[in-house]
Amino acid sequence: MPTKSQIEEFLSQGVDEVIIKKELEQKLASGKKLRVKHGVDPTSKDLHIGHAAVYWKLKEAQDMGHQIIFLIGGFTARFGDPTDKSETRQMRTKDDVEKEAENYINQVGKILDLKKTEIRYNSEWYDKMSAEGLLRIMSEFTVARMLERDMFQERMKKGKDIGVHEIIYPILQAYDSVELESDFTIIGTDQKFNELQARPLQKSRGQSPQDVMTVPILVGTDGKEKMSQSLGNHIGLSDPPGEKFGKVMSIPDEAILNYWELAARVPQKKLAEIKKRLDSDENPRDIKLDLASAVVELYHDKKAAADAKAEFLKIFAEKEKPTDIPEKKMEAKSMKLVDLLVWLEMAASKSEARRLVEQGAVKVGDKVVKDWEAEISPGKIIQAGKRKFARII
Repeated sequence: MPTKSQIEEFLSQGVDEVIIKKELEQKLASGKKLRVKHGVDPTSKDLHIGHAAVYWKLKEAQDMGHQIIFLIGGFTARFGDPTDKSETRQMRTKDDVEKEAENYINQVGKILDLKKTEIRYNSEWYDKMSAEGLLRIMSEFTVARMLERDMFQERMKKGKDIGVHEIIYPILQAYDSVELESDFTIIGTDQKFNELQARPLQKSRGQSPQDVMTVPILVGTDGKEKMSQSLGNHIGLSDPPGEKFGKVMSIPDEAILNYWELAARVPQKKLAEIKKRLDSDENPRDIKLDLASAVVELYHDKKAAADAKAEFLKIFAEKEKPTDIPEKKMEAKSMKLVDLLVWLEMAASKSEARRLVEQGAVKVGDKVVKDWEAEISPGKIIQAGKRKFARII
Protein backbone atom coordinates (compact mmCIF):
# COMPACT_ATOMS: atom_id res chain seq x y z
CA MET A 1 0.00 0.00 0.00
CA PRO A 2 1.48 3.40 -0.98
CA THR A 3 2.41 5.91 1.72
CA LYS A 4 0.73 9.30 2.04
CA SER A 5 3.82 11.03 0.60
CA GLN A 6 3.90 8.64 -2.38
CA ILE A 7 0.25 9.37 -3.12
CA GLU A 8 0.82 13.11 -2.84
CA GLU A 9 3.79 12.93 -5.23
CA PHE A 10 1.76 10.86 -7.70
CA LEU A 11 -1.07 13.42 -7.62
CA SER A 12 1.21 16.44 -8.08
CA GLN A 13 4.33 15.51 -10.06
CA GLY A 14 3.80 16.43 -13.72
CA VAL A 15 0.06 16.90 -13.10
CA ASP A 16 -2.12 19.84 -14.08
CA GLU A 17 -5.38 18.99 -12.27
CA VAL A 18 -7.15 16.15 -10.45
CA ILE A 19 -10.95 15.89 -10.44
CA ILE A 20 -11.91 15.07 -7.72
CA LYS A 21 -8.59 15.03 -5.79
CA LYS A 22 -9.98 14.12 -2.36
CA GLU A 23 -11.92 11.19 -3.79
CA LEU A 24 -8.94 9.89 -5.72
CA GLU A 25 -6.70 10.21 -2.66
CA GLN A 26 -9.14 8.02 -0.73
CA LYS A 27 -9.26 5.46 -3.54
CA LEU A 28 -5.47 5.27 -3.74
CA ALA A 29 -5.10 5.00 0.05
CA SER A 30 -7.73 2.23 0.27
CA GLY A 31 -5.38 -0.41 -1.10
CA LYS A 32 -7.94 -1.41 -3.73
CA LYS A 33 -6.59 -2.30 -7.17
CA LEU A 34 -8.05 0.45 -9.35
CA ARG A 35 -8.93 0.31 -13.01
CA VAL A 36 -7.03 3.14 -14.71
CA LYS A 37 -8.20 4.01 -18.20
CA HIS A 38 -6.38 5.81 -20.97
CA GLY A 39 -7.75 5.97 -24.48
CA VAL A 40 -6.03 6.84 -27.74
CA ASP A 41 -7.12 7.06 -31.36
CA PRO A 42 -4.36 5.84 -33.70
CA THR A 43 -4.00 8.71 -36.16
CA SER A 44 -0.37 8.41 -37.25
CA LYS A 45 2.45 5.91 -37.52
CA ASP A 46 4.38 6.81 -34.38
CA LEU A 47 3.98 8.06 -30.84
CA HIS A 48 6.08 10.93 -29.52
CA ILE A 49 7.39 12.05 -26.12
CA GLY A 50 4.42 14.39 -25.77
CA HIS A 51 2.17 11.33 -25.62
CA ALA A 52 4.66 9.74 -23.24
CA ALA A 53 4.13 12.43 -20.61
CA VAL A 54 0.82 10.69 -19.94
CA TYR A 55 2.22 7.16 -20.34
CA TRP A 56 4.83 7.72 -17.64
CA LYS A 57 2.02 8.65 -15.21
CA LEU A 58 0.27 5.44 -16.25
CA LYS A 59 3.53 3.62 -15.51
CA GLU A 60 3.57 5.13 -12.00
CA ALA A 61 0.03 3.85 -11.41
CA GLN A 62 1.02 0.44 -12.78
CA ASP A 63 4.03 0.27 -10.45
CA MET A 64 1.67 1.05 -7.55
CA GLY A 65 -0.21 -2.13 -8.44
CA HIS A 66 -3.20 -0.72 -10.33
CA GLN A 67 -4.70 -2.17 -13.50
CA ILE A 68 -3.91 -0.08 -16.58
CA ILE A 69 -6.45 -0.24 -19.40
CA PHE A 70 -4.93 0.99 -22.65
CA LEU A 71 -7.94 1.62 -24.84
CA ILE A 72 -7.53 1.79 -28.60
CA GLY A 73 -10.24 3.76 -30.39
CA GLY A 74 -10.88 0.98 -32.87
CA PHE A 75 -14.26 2.59 -33.62
CA THR A 76 -13.85 6.27 -32.73
CA ALA A 77 -10.55 6.63 -34.62
CA ARG A 78 -12.43 6.01 -37.87
CA PHE A 79 -13.86 9.52 -37.71
CA GLY A 80 -11.57 11.12 -35.10
CA ASP A 81 -11.69 13.37 -32.08
CA PRO A 82 -12.59 16.96 -33.07
CA THR A 83 -10.61 18.38 -30.12
CA ASP A 84 -8.45 21.32 -31.25
CA LYS A 85 -9.44 20.74 -34.89
CA SER A 86 -10.58 23.68 -37.01
CA GLU A 87 -11.80 21.39 -39.79
CA THR A 88 -13.81 18.16 -39.92
CA ARG A 89 -11.54 15.12 -40.10
CA GLN A 90 -11.74 12.64 -42.97
CA MET A 91 -13.33 9.26 -42.27
CA ARG A 92 -10.92 6.29 -42.13
CA THR A 93 -11.31 2.54 -42.55
CA LYS A 94 -11.23 -0.09 -39.82
CA ASP A 95 -8.16 -1.72 -41.43
CA ASP A 96 -6.21 1.56 -41.43
CA VAL A 97 -6.90 2.08 -37.74
CA GLU A 98 -5.93 -1.48 -36.77
CA LYS A 99 -2.61 -1.26 -38.63
CA GLU A 100 -1.64 1.92 -36.83
CA ALA A 101 -2.85 0.49 -33.52
CA GLU A 102 -0.18 -2.24 -33.74
CA ASN A 103 2.53 0.42 -33.93
CA TYR A 104 1.07 2.26 -30.95
CA ILE A 105 0.97 -0.85 -28.77
CA ASN A 106 4.56 -1.81 -29.63
CA GLN A 107 5.80 1.68 -28.80
CA VAL A 108 3.85 2.13 -25.57
CA GLY A 109 5.42 -1.18 -24.52
CA LYS A 110 8.69 0.75 -24.12
CA ILE A 111 7.12 2.38 -21.07
CA LEU A 112 4.30 0.16 -19.80
CA ASP A 113 4.58 -3.52 -18.91
CA LEU A 114 2.28 -4.93 -21.60
CA LYS A 115 1.96 -8.25 -19.75
CA LYS A 116 0.20 -6.38 -16.94
CA THR A 117 -1.73 -4.05 -19.26
CA GLU A 118 -5.31 -4.67 -20.36
CA ILE A 119 -5.45 -3.70 -24.04
CA ARG A 120 -8.97 -3.07 -25.33
CA TYR A 121 -10.66 -1.69 -28.45
CA ASN A 122 -13.90 0.30 -28.26
CA SER A 123 -14.96 -1.39 -31.49
CA GLU A 124 -15.71 -4.36 -29.18
CA TRP A 125 -18.96 -2.69 -28.15
CA TYR A 126 -19.65 -0.04 -30.78
CA ASP A 127 -19.50 -2.46 -33.71
CA LYS A 128 -22.23 -4.48 -31.98
CA MET A 129 -24.35 -1.62 -30.67
CA SER A 130 -27.73 -1.01 -32.29
CA ALA A 131 -28.84 2.41 -33.50
CA GLU A 132 -31.41 2.42 -30.69
CA GLY A 133 -28.70 1.70 -28.12
CA LEU A 134 -26.62 4.61 -29.38
CA LEU A 135 -29.62 6.96 -29.41
CA ARG A 136 -30.47 6.06 -25.82
CA ILE A 137 -26.98 7.07 -24.72
CA MET A 138 -27.18 10.28 -26.75
CA SER A 139 -30.52 11.15 -25.13
CA GLU A 140 -28.67 11.72 -21.83
CA PHE A 141 -26.86 14.77 -23.27
CA THR A 142 -27.84 18.06 -24.89
CA VAL A 143 -26.62 19.68 -28.09
CA ALA A 144 -25.97 22.90 -26.17
CA ARG A 145 -23.62 21.08 -23.81
CA MET A 146 -21.64 19.50 -26.66
CA LEU A 147 -21.34 22.83 -28.52
CA GLU A 148 -19.75 24.54 -25.51
CA ARG A 149 -16.36 23.36 -26.71
CA ASP A 150 -14.00 26.12 -27.84
CA MET A 151 -13.22 24.73 -31.30
CA PHE A 152 -16.94 24.41 -32.12
CA GLN A 153 -17.52 28.00 -31.01
CA GLU A 154 -14.65 29.14 -33.23
CA ARG A 155 -15.98 27.22 -36.22
CA MET A 156 -19.45 28.69 -35.83
CA LYS A 157 -17.99 32.21 -35.68
CA LYS A 158 -16.12 31.53 -38.93
CA GLY A 159 -19.13 29.89 -40.59
CA LYS A 160 -17.39 26.50 -40.82
CA ASP A 161 -19.26 23.20 -40.80
CA ILE A 162 -19.60 20.97 -37.74
CA GLY A 163 -20.42 17.36 -38.51
CA VAL A 164 -23.10 15.67 -36.40
CA HIS A 165 -20.67 12.80 -35.81
CA GLU A 166 -18.22 15.28 -34.23
CA ILE A 167 -20.77 16.42 -31.67
CA ILE A 168 -21.29 12.89 -30.37
CA TYR A 169 -17.58 12.05 -30.10
CA PRO A 170 -17.32 13.10 -26.40
CA ILE A 171 -20.38 10.95 -25.66
CA LEU A 172 -18.73 7.89 -27.18
CA GLN A 173 -15.50 8.54 -25.30
CA ALA A 174 -17.49 8.93 -22.09
CA TYR A 175 -19.38 5.68 -22.60
CA ASP A 176 -16.07 3.84 -22.97
CA SER A 177 -15.57 4.44 -19.24
CA VAL A 178 -18.91 2.75 -18.52
CA GLU A 179 -17.96 -0.34 -20.51
CA LEU A 180 -14.53 -0.52 -18.86
CA GLU A 181 -15.79 0.35 -15.34
CA SER A 182 -13.04 2.95 -15.07
CA ASP A 183 -12.10 4.15 -11.56
CA PHE A 184 -10.02 7.00 -12.89
CA THR A 185 -8.42 8.15 -16.10
CA ILE A 186 -5.10 9.82 -16.89
CA ILE A 187 -5.20 12.14 -19.91
CA GLY A 188 -3.77 15.27 -21.49
CA THR A 189 -5.49 18.51 -20.54
CA ASP A 190 -7.11 18.69 -23.99
CA GLN A 191 -9.24 15.62 -23.17
CA LYS A 192 -10.74 16.99 -19.95
CA PHE A 193 -14.13 17.90 -21.46
CA ASN A 194 -14.57 14.47 -23.05
CA GLU A 195 -13.68 12.47 -19.95
CA LEU A 196 -15.84 14.54 -17.59
CA GLN A 197 -18.89 13.43 -19.60
CA ALA A 198 -18.31 9.90 -18.28
CA ARG A 199 -19.13 10.79 -14.68
CA PRO A 200 -22.93 11.26 -15.06
CA LEU A 201 -23.14 8.21 -17.36
CA GLN A 202 -21.40 6.02 -14.80
CA LYS A 203 -23.45 7.40 -11.92
CA SER A 204 -26.76 6.70 -13.71
CA ARG A 205 -25.64 3.08 -14.17
CA GLY A 206 -24.69 2.49 -10.56
CA GLN A 207 -20.95 2.90 -11.03
CA SER A 208 -18.71 5.17 -9.01
CA PRO A 209 -17.90 8.17 -11.26
CA GLN A 210 -14.32 8.08 -12.47
CA ASP A 211 -11.85 10.67 -11.26
CA VAL A 212 -9.84 12.54 -13.86
CA MET A 213 -6.12 13.32 -13.77
CA THR A 214 -4.88 15.73 -16.44
CA VAL A 215 -1.26 16.06 -17.53
CA PRO A 216 0.03 19.32 -19.08
CA ILE A 217 0.60 19.38 -22.83
CA LEU A 218 4.23 19.21 -23.92
CA VAL A 219 5.00 22.00 -26.37
CA GLY A 220 6.64 20.98 -29.65
CA THR A 221 10.24 21.70 -30.61
CA ASP A 222 9.09 25.00 -32.13
CA GLY A 223 8.10 26.17 -28.66
CA LYS A 224 4.71 27.38 -29.95
CA GLU A 225 2.25 24.61 -30.80
CA LYS A 226 1.63 21.38 -28.90
CA MET A 227 3.82 18.50 -30.05
CA SER A 228 2.37 16.93 -33.18
CA GLN A 229 3.61 14.83 -36.09
CA SER A 230 1.44 16.77 -38.51
CA LEU A 231 3.23 19.98 -37.48
CA GLY A 232 6.67 18.38 -37.73
CA ASN A 233 7.63 19.59 -34.24
CA HIS A 234 7.71 16.19 -32.53
CA ILE A 235 10.34 13.92 -30.97
CA GLY A 236 9.36 10.34 -31.73
CA LEU A 237 9.59 7.49 -29.25
CA SER A 238 11.20 5.47 -32.05
CA ASP A 239 13.74 8.19 -32.92
CA PRO A 240 17.34 7.02 -32.36
CA PRO A 241 19.28 8.59 -29.45
CA GLY A 242 21.17 11.09 -31.61
CA GLU A 243 17.97 12.30 -33.24
CA LYS A 244 16.28 12.76 -29.86
CA PHE A 245 19.30 14.63 -28.54
CA GLY A 246 19.49 16.98 -31.50
CA LYS A 247 15.77 17.74 -31.45
CA VAL A 248 15.83 18.59 -27.75
CA MET A 249 18.77 20.93 -28.39
CA SER A 250 16.69 22.72 -31.03
CA ILE A 251 13.93 23.85 -28.63
CA PRO A 252 13.75 27.57 -27.77
CA ASP A 253 15.03 28.61 -24.36
CA GLU A 254 11.53 29.44 -23.10
CA ALA A 255 10.51 25.77 -23.50
CA ILE A 256 13.36 24.39 -21.35
CA LEU A 257 11.40 24.22 -18.09
CA ASN A 258 8.41 22.56 -19.78
CA TYR A 259 10.72 19.85 -21.15
CA TRP A 260 12.50 19.26 -17.86
CA GLU A 261 9.16 18.64 -16.17
CA LEU A 262 7.32 16.62 -18.82
CA ALA A 263 10.02 15.12 -21.05
CA ALA A 264 12.81 14.49 -18.52
CA ARG A 265 10.34 13.94 -15.65
CA VAL A 266 12.44 15.48 -12.89
CA PRO A 267 10.98 15.89 -9.37
CA GLN A 268 9.91 19.30 -8.03
CA LYS A 269 13.15 19.78 -6.07
CA LYS A 270 15.23 19.29 -9.22
CA LEU A 271 12.85 21.54 -11.17
CA ALA A 272 13.46 24.31 -8.65
CA GLU A 273 17.21 23.96 -9.21
CA ILE A 274 16.70 24.25 -12.98
CA LYS A 275 14.68 27.45 -12.44
CA LYS A 276 17.57 28.93 -10.47
CA ARG A 277 20.00 28.03 -13.26
CA LEU A 278 17.72 29.67 -15.84
CA ASP A 279 17.43 32.82 -13.72
CA SER A 280 21.21 33.04 -13.35
CA ASP A 281 23.80 34.05 -15.96
CA GLU A 282 24.39 30.43 -17.00
CA ASN A 283 24.30 29.76 -20.75
CA PRO A 284 20.91 28.10 -21.57
CA ARG A 285 22.80 25.89 -24.02
CA ASP A 286 24.53 24.12 -21.11
CA ILE A 287 21.16 23.54 -19.42
CA LYS A 288 19.82 22.11 -22.68
CA LEU A 289 22.81 19.78 -22.98
CA ASP A 290 21.91 18.34 -19.57
CA LEU A 291 18.25 18.19 -20.59
CA ALA A 292 18.93 16.37 -23.85
CA SER A 293 21.13 13.87 -21.98
CA ALA A 294 18.36 13.27 -19.43
CA VAL A 295 15.73 12.68 -22.12
CA VAL A 296 17.91 10.23 -24.06
CA GLU A 297 18.87 8.37 -20.88
CA LEU A 298 15.19 8.02 -19.94
CA TYR A 299 14.39 6.19 -23.19
CA HIS A 300 17.73 4.45 -23.78
CA ASP A 301 20.61 4.41 -21.26
CA LYS A 302 23.54 6.45 -19.94
CA LYS A 303 25.94 5.27 -22.65
CA ALA A 304 23.51 6.22 -25.41
CA ALA A 305 23.10 9.65 -23.81
CA ALA A 306 26.88 10.16 -23.54
CA ASP A 307 27.46 9.03 -27.13
CA ALA A 308 24.67 11.26 -28.43
CA LYS A 309 26.12 14.26 -26.57
CA ALA A 310 29.62 13.62 -27.93
CA GLU A 311 28.31 13.27 -31.46
CA PHE A 312 26.24 16.44 -31.14
CA LEU A 313 29.22 18.46 -29.94
CA LYS A 314 31.34 17.06 -32.74
CA ILE A 315 28.85 18.11 -35.42
CA PHE A 316 27.68 21.43 -34.03
CA ALA A 317 30.46 22.74 -31.82
CA GLU A 318 33.36 21.44 -33.90
CA LYS A 319 31.53 21.66 -37.26
CA GLU A 320 32.44 18.11 -38.26
CA LYS A 321 30.36 15.48 -40.03
CA PRO A 322 29.00 12.49 -38.04
CA THR A 323 31.25 9.51 -37.39
CA ASP A 324 28.86 7.02 -38.95
CA ILE A 325 27.00 8.33 -41.99
CA PRO A 326 24.40 5.85 -43.27
CA GLU A 327 24.92 4.69 -46.86
CA LYS A 328 22.31 3.89 -49.48
CA LYS A 329 22.94 2.42 -52.93
CA MET A 330 21.46 4.32 -55.86
CA GLU A 331 20.62 2.09 -58.83
CA ALA A 332 20.04 4.99 -61.24
CA LYS A 333 22.84 7.12 -62.69
CA SER A 334 21.30 10.19 -61.07
CA MET A 335 18.16 11.48 -59.33
CA LYS A 336 16.55 14.89 -58.97
CA LEU A 337 17.38 16.34 -55.57
CA VAL A 338 13.69 16.57 -54.58
CA ASP A 339 13.17 12.86 -55.31
CA LEU A 340 16.45 11.94 -53.65
CA LEU A 341 15.46 13.57 -50.35
CA VAL A 342 12.21 11.61 -50.23
CA TRP A 343 14.01 8.37 -51.20
CA LEU A 344 16.55 8.94 -48.41
CA GLU A 345 13.65 9.59 -45.98
CA MET A 346 15.03 13.03 -45.24
CA ALA A 347 11.68 14.51 -46.22
CA ALA A 348 8.20 13.02 -45.88
CA SER A 349 6.99 14.40 -49.22
CA LYS A 350 8.16 16.23 -52.32
CA SER A 351 6.60 19.45 -51.06
CA GLU A 352 8.59 19.20 -47.83
CA ALA A 353 11.73 18.40 -49.83
CA ARG A 354 11.22 21.48 -52.05
CA ARG A 355 10.72 23.63 -48.96
CA LEU A 356 13.98 22.38 -47.41
CA VAL A 357 15.89 23.04 -50.63
CA GLU A 358 14.42 26.52 -51.14
CA GLN A 359 15.25 27.43 -47.52
CA GLY A 360 18.89 26.56 -48.13
CA ALA A 361 18.75 23.67 -45.67
CA VAL A 362 20.20 21.04 -48.07
CA LYS A 363 23.87 20.47 -48.83
CA VAL A 364 25.43 18.19 -51.44
CA GLY A 365 28.96 17.65 -50.26
CA ASP A 366 29.83 20.94 -48.57
CA LYS A 367 27.78 23.16 -50.88
CA VAL A 368 24.24 24.43 -50.34
CA VAL A 369 22.03 23.54 -53.32
CA LYS A 370 18.87 25.60 -53.87
CA ASP A 371 17.78 23.97 -57.14
CA TRP A 372 15.45 21.12 -56.22
CA GLU A 373 15.57 19.82 -59.81
CA ALA A 374 19.35 19.44 -59.71
CA GLU A 375 20.50 15.98 -60.82
CA ILE A 376 22.56 14.26 -58.13
CA SER A 377 24.79 11.28 -58.92
CA PRO A 378 26.26 8.63 -56.55
CA GLY A 379 29.34 9.29 -54.44
CA LYS A 380 27.93 12.31 -52.63
CA ILE A 381 27.16 13.09 -48.98
CA ILE A 382 23.72 14.67 -48.60
CA GLN A 383 22.82 16.80 -45.58
CA ALA A 384 19.27 17.98 -44.83
CA GLY A 385 18.87 20.39 -41.95
CA LYS A 386 21.40 20.17 -39.14
CA ARG A 387 21.04 16.52 -38.17
CA LYS A 388 20.28 14.36 -41.22
CA PHE A 389 23.17 12.94 -43.24
CA ALA A 390 23.38 10.19 -45.89
CA ARG A 391 25.98 8.96 -48.32
CA ILE A 392 24.72 7.74 -51.70
CA ILE A 393 26.87 5.08 -53.34
